[in-house]
Amino acid sequence: MREGLRAGPAVGAVAPFVAVLAHIGPAATWLPLLRRRRFPGLAGQGRPGHVALTFDDGPDPVSTPHFLDLLDGLGVRATFFVLGENVVRHPAQARELARRGHELAVHGWTHHRPWLPSPARDTRELGRAVGVVREVTGQVPLWYRPPYGILTSGRWAACRRAGLRPVLWTAWGKDWRQDATPASVRATVTADLRGGGTVLLHDTDRVSAPGSWRAALAALPGIVRDCRAAGLEVGPLLEHGVVGTDRAREAGRGEPVTSEAAPFRSTAPP
Repeated sequence: MREGLRAGPAVGAVAPFVAVLAHIGPAATWLPLLRRRRFPGLAGQGRPGHVALTFDDGPDPVSTPHFLDLLDGLGVRATFFVLGENVVRHPAQARELARRGHELAVHGWTHHRPWLPSPARDTRELGRAVGVVREVTGQVPLWYRPPYGILTSGRWAACRRAGLRPVLWTAWGKDWRQDATPASVRATVTADLRGGGTVLLHDTDRVSAPGSWRAALAALPGIVRDCRAAGLEVGPLLEHGVVGTDRAREAGRGEPVTSEAAPFRSTAPP
């Protein structure tokens, strides 16, 4: 009996740790190597002749229009992972994204860090974000990328309930940093870029270093030029054939790229 009484408090002390571990454990998919090798669909790997171009954190009436004008000039459409609160604040800008032919996806309602378990909040906020995108733009979002790329168990479950597919990235520009430059963003993207990859950039500095979006904007023409010089199309996730999606199988767009695909090499001039 005494041993049982002693074991009770010990089990009670361990239980919160187990709960937190179960909550944050799926966030290990943030690790690029693990994601590419074990979860290629989550990494955003698609058909080998295509690169998916994606932007996070908008829409922003100050910076997003510059990206839209530049993308028009480049003849490229992209996927914008928007925050629900920003769609509510700037509905005209969200509608403009759709009007110009870009795909809207969900980045959450806010850009908070999910360290404490709150599955009810995750479900409520993600469902709210999906509803706002549909109401404002008429688009039905297909994809979800969590803030900071951190997929907790609560976010996984909320994503499934909302009918979304989680997609992270295979290459990013680290364009949110104070020291980001057009050259550093372009070099960082191309260092990890392969055919079938998904590129992450940001069309706003709302949760980044002030003015950092300008580095991403200036790097964008070179990134697109690099892809085209390598014989790769650039477009939204909708056209990417992400590994494991029904759309990719139904479209019959060829076998998706594997983790052993040859690394991207640019032959375009800087």
